[in-house]
Amino acid sequence: MAANDRLPVFPTRGKQAQMKMRIISAKRGHDLLKKKVNGLQMHFRTTMARLIENKTSMAEAMKEAAFSLAEVRFAAGDVNQFVLQTAGKARIKVLTTCENVSGVNIRVFQYFEEGADSYEFAGLARGGQQVAKLKRNYRRVIALLVNLASLQDSYKTLDEMIKNTNRRLNAIKHVLLPRLDRTLKYIVTELDEREREEFCRLKKIQDKKKSGTKLSSQMAAGEPAPVRVLCALEEEDEDLLF
Repeated sequence: MAANDRLPVFPTRGKQAQMKMRIISAKRGHDLLKKKVNGLQMHFRTTMARLIENKTSMAEAMKEAAFSLAEVRFAAGDVNQFVLQTAGKARIKVLTTCENVSGVNIRVFQYFEEGADSYEFAGLARGGQQVAKLKRNYRRVIALLVNLASLQDSYKTLDEMIKNTNRRLNAIKHVLLPRLDRTLKYIVTELDEREREEFCRLKKIQDKKKSGTKLSSQMAAGEPAPVRVLCALEEEDEDLLF
């Protein structure tokens, strides 16, 4: 096992218990991230369906608003100068709020109106119905446009978060967990090897103690000590001629 395939740890019982806890925590984190990805993907699919529907409605609303503007210009003439003269502070504003989806903050845009209508008396001379229809159509266009911006921002945020979470999932599954498993196996192998070495050492010590006890008993009984023969020569060596 290469050193870069595992964590640089010293094999002890404490490290073994710590590595087991890290593996359990990594698996638990992987499960939580998996649930988070599932929740984000569900909300992502819902947002994408709403976004497609909103874009279709936006195209229809823009077409109706353009026809209404053409009708007003046909009935009341060019109203650009009147709009520029009466235009003041904006009545339609956008409010930004945050929505939490599986731990991800998503911006939500909402439009609201405040103040009196600057074009309330527009079209009294001629083209009143067409002007009122034009205001309704463009108010609908603004509402759809704000909603479209909110959905587009949510779509982008969810897409980035899903990609980041999937990268973290893959890192835990294919990098962190295998490295922790290899580290744990290394610690277990080293500890087992130490136990075997310690067992052999204790066995030798025990054999030496037994030999010393037996020798002491023989000497106390007056028996001659055994002589260890290192080498026995049965025949004489022949001379070597060079």
